[in-house]
Amino acid sequence: MDITWYGHSCFRITERNRIAVVTDPFSENIGLPVPKLKADVVTISHDEPGHNNTETVKGASHILTGPGEYEIANVFVTGLELHRIEDQIARWNIAFRFEYDNLTVLHLGDLAHVPDQSAIENFGEVHVLLLPVGGGNGLNASQAAEVVGLVEPAFVVPMHYGMDGVNLDLEPVDKFLKAMGVTTVHETDVLKVSGSEFPEQAQVVLLKPQVLA
Repeated sequence: MDITWYGHSCFRITERNRIAVVTDPFSENIGLPVPKLKADVVTISHDEPGHNNTETVKGASHILTGPGEYEIANVFVTGLELHRIEDQIARWNIAFRFEYDNLTVLHLGDLAHVPDQSAIENFGEVHVLLLPVGGGNGLNASQAAEVVGLVEPAFVVPMHYGMDGVNLDLEPVDKFLKAMGVTTVHETDVLKVSGSEFPEQAQVVLLKPQVLA
């Protein structure tokens, strides 16, 4: 499995001979170049310009915006309601769990609180956790580190944090790395995960945002 990050909360998840998924495609209002992507499935954690720009993704036959269980070409996708976002419009933040045979990826959207035990159990086994860490409307660094301890994933990929170009009031990823006690940063363009080799403790992987315009 390959997981590529395009900034903010937008990832592309691909597996050989399987469907491709894009999560939370953003629009230009957040300050980053908008990538032009292709995918079979698009998931939207909540209806906001930083997360809902479906028009930039070509070829999608399924756009998932709410809770439920979906089977798409032998890939199982589960949407989980996490909390209500109260601003101009009250709406749910949806986490999406993707299961490709023996590999699972969990995208937490704009999760803004540490989930209770029942929510953690609903996540099931998680191999790759895509985790907001920069505060704002999402988890701050210490909350994010606590969530990692509860979910116990094999790999943690931080997202939704302050970086060059982003015009949102978010903290940099360094605070999360400090909260996790990370001294050696593993940074790469693409996270490649196989179904047979997992670290014994959660490994934090910093993905470099890719630009496709």
